[in-house]
Amino acid sequence: MRKFSKSFALAGAAVLLASSLAACSSGNGGNNAATAPDSPGSTAAAESKPDLKRLSVWQDKDYNTYPVASMLQEKTGYKVTYDMMPQDKWAEKLNLIMSSGEPYDLVTTYNDMALYSDYAQKGALVDLTPLIDEYGPNIKKAVSQQSMDALKIGGKLYALPVVVTYKVNSSILIRTDWLDKLGLKMPATTDELTAVLKAFQEKDPGGNGDQNVPLTIRGDLPMLDNIVGAFGMPNTWNDVDGQLVPRLLDPAYRDYVGYVSDLYKQGLLDKEFVVNKDATAKEKFTSGKAGAIIVHWADVGSIAEALTKNAPDAKFAFIPALTGPSGESGFSGNAGFDRLTFVPKASKHPEDAVKWINATLEPETFKNLAIGEEGRHYNMEDGGYVPILPAFNDERNLANNYISATDEANYPLYWQARVHKNPVQFEAFDALNNKQPDDVMITNVLGLAPFMPEYAKNNLPLESMVGDYTIKLLAGAETLDGLEAFQAKYKAAGEEATAKEINDWYAALEK
Repeated sequence: MRKFSKSFALAGAAVLLASSLAACSSGNGGNNAATAPDSPGSTAAAESKPDLKRLSVWQDKDYNTYPVASMLQEKTGYKVTYDMMPQDKWAEKLNLIMSSGEPYDLVTTYNDMALYSDYAQKGALVDLTPLIDEYGPNIKKAVSQQSMDALKIGGKLYALPVVVTYKVNSSILIRTDWLDKLGLKMPATTDELTAVLKAFQEKDPGGNGDQNVPLTIRGDLPMLDNIVGAFGMPNTWNDVDGQLVPRLLDPAYRDYVGYVSDLYKQGLLDKEFVVNKDATAKEKFTSGKAGAIIVHWADVGSIAEALTKNAPDAKFAFIPALTGPSGESGFSGNAGFDRLTFVPKASKHPEDAVKWINATLEPETFKNLAIGEEGRHYNMEDGGYVPILPAFNDERNLANNYISATDEANYPLYWQARVHKNPVQFEAFDALNNKQPDDVMITNVLGLAPFMPEYAKNNLPLESMVGDYTIKLLAGAETLDGLEAFQAKYKAAGEEATAKEINDWYAALEK
């Protein structure tokens, strides 16, 4: 029997309530340095300031020319040159960059606590505590002590967080006009999903002939959101009879692989998925070749725009939580942090990196960063922030990618504007986060776990092992006959020590 820790649910809910919703969607120009006098919380400085170099997550526009970059330069007095990681396999690229000693002053990544703690343990990151004490009054006001404590390793703080503030990321986006054309209802079970994909294949509602693709995904996605939850494994580690168990060792893993690999064998899952990049899969859906795709809700706005150019009458929606053969269903429920910003030891200007973060958290500067200027980018209506379009989308749509740490008290209010910036995108967000029953949002227990050395050391290589192996199974390059041998290899690679550490913590959590 699977169960969920009520005590952890309350802890996770407290953090989520404290920070409400999170940044959505996935740039440094300007040459006018400000000259206002420097003071704690001031937005500019008169003294000469070094140029800073920042590495951040992928976005579809140049960081250096996007309007937020020039605004931040004006307000902080710092010129920042931005680079970004690739859209696919970003962690591998980051490892290469960190090992090369390239002198970035700031690095912002998607949250990977294992990766972060590994860098910290190897001495690759600057301890921010003394720098924040000296240069970070705005940081101390904006970022909760709870968030800082959760990121401490050996009593030292090596990163600042953007707190996760929504539960569900992704599901299967399906062409509902194709369903209507074939007289089909939205699938509610894995069996119904198979039947729908089979109908897409045989009756070809998109008129694609041999180019027809019922369901497409990107090639580095071994665990298919919504489907994996229907087999009781929404999170990387799930509660099985009171123990947290990784997916590979979960009794349901074999059934999940059997189901998805059968989709592949029947041609219901994209035959080319193994080589699909993220953009490739999206192009298949937006060109009208694919009837379904697994995507993040924040991608739906751009997907809708591209799709309607090719098929103006196209309609689509997220499939709600599917029920699997054993009656289980669920989405991974976010907890903890969305992104982390750290200062590498290779930084040439660590003090100025912290000063810059502090300046971006000056209240009016952060508000400008998050949602722009009143009357230009947003209006106040009934006490809430409403975006002015198209100015908001043109100049603040990607603003969240410039955030290093959030004003945790006020950002949830500002996010009212961000989440409404695109009606189609808001509908997608609403469908996954507000219209799903609470019991299908299964909190990722490890999202708020403290630093655990074995988990930090082993999680990334173990997940890489499982991902590569699962993709081979799904595509028929491996068979389940070798599962037990691979599980033994997996345990020996660090899973056993990791599982003991995790479950010692989990047992104490529930007391």
